[in-house]
Amino acid sequence: MNKLIYNYNKALHALYEHVGFTPDYVVYAIDDCTGMWWSLTGSSTFSQYANVKYADSEEELKSDDNYYEDEIYTQRFYDKWIYEGKDFTMIFCNPHVDGVNWFRVFDNKKRIK
Repeated sequence: MNKLIYNYNKALHALYEHVGFTPDYVVYAIDDCTGMWWSLTGSSTFSQYANVKYADSEEELKSDDNYYEDEIYTQRFYDKWIYEGKDFTMIFCNPHVDGVNWFRVFDNKKRIK
């Protein structure tokens, strides 16, 4: 196996293990949001939270309109959609853009509760 691909798969497995995720029928691309400040908001029928809100700075996150916000995607093949590890949290996200869904990974030190 190519060393580059081997290293990628090893790193992906380490991330999944860190957050307690076991891949099943559907997996998504990883979006590294570890540089962003973030918070969980709202509630939905399926989850305590409905959205993840994130921004480049804490001030932007707390602003009225200078942040991003994704719906937490409730993928039917999994019984939860937020996977929290000691250092990182991985969230199934639906930004409602071009039919794309992501596993967004956030740094727990930048979470605003």
